[in-house]
Amino acid sequence: MMIPSFHNADRRTHRRVMLVGLLFCLAFVAISFSLRPQADDGRVLVKADRLVRIAGEPHKAN
Repeated sequence: MMIPSFHNADRRTHRRVMLVGLLFCLAFVAISFSLRPQADDGRVLVKADRLVRIAGEPHKAN
């Protein structure tokens, strides 16, 4: 007598279960990423702006 289990299911069932699991995982990651609080930090923008402004200036000699 064989006990039904996931390991001896047919190939289509196995693929379907794996696909549903992958979709649930992707949905969880997408929802978690979208609900993450976004930082209102302007420091990165200030640093990028400074780098862009001084990129064309010649280096000062010591």
